[in-house]
Amino acid sequence: MDKKPDNRMRKFGLIGKDISYSFSQNYFTLKFKDENITNATYQNFDIQTIEDFKQQILTTNNLAGLNVTIPYKESIIPFLDRLDKKAEKIGAVNTIKFTKKGRLKGYNTDVYGFKKSIKPHLKKHHKQALILGTGGASKAIAFVLKELNMTYHFVSRQASKNTKYTYDTLTQEDISQHQIIINCSPVGTFPKVEEAPNIPYQGITDKHILFDLIYNPSETRFLKHGQSKGAVTINGYNMLVFQAEKSWKIWNK
Repeated sequence: MDKKPDNRMRKFGLIGKDISYSFSQNYFTLKFKDENITNATYQNFDIQTIEDFKQQILTTNNLAGLNVTIPYKESIIPFLDRLDKKAEKIGAVNTIKFTKKGRLKGYNTDVYGFKKSIKPHLKKHHKQALILGTGGASKAIAFVLKELNMTYHFVSRQASKNTKYTYDTLTQEDISQHQIIINCSPVGTFPKVEEAPNIPYQGITDKHILFDLIYNPSETRFLKHGQSKGAVTINGYNMLVFQAEKSWKIWNK
């Protein structure tokens, strides 16, 4: 069982926008119950703009740690006192630790979660990847792919210097050549479960891996397209569990 530093009630939570669907609050509440951790609570902090962070969240007593989700993984950084080396390289934060001196330090545990989730499925022919979306989560994914010595390209709605492909220019051949496709966009999340990223799915084969960071629903339309072609499909649930446990370790270091 986790070592408890003292008997004060410690508060943890998730910062995001429209996060009533979120996994984290339920996950940590059950964890605390199952592991008999009686000095901790976890709640959602649903804020409409990142400017609300100081007034609505930092005024909460006994805050010890926070997770950060869409759309604040990048915009939270100016509010922090320092960043872990990995988070600094990535340029996105999903975990915040409140130090004993009351300082805020940012970490990225998405990297750990994604790497642990995808590695068991990788084969020698998996050399090129497409990352759908360019938000904070996509930066962590790109960091892992680089560590795994893979070539990757971002796909976005608009062309930019970091984006080789747009949804309008992506071809069936492009899909065939990139045998890992990772959806980092929110397209397909509950309640809009009928939506899927607009890519030429006919290019997918049984050599592909389709990874969706979405976990609600557990089987998105994006993943269903992959399954119909015999591809390996992975949702974001295990990644979330891994990153949540990594956050807990950081908070209790």
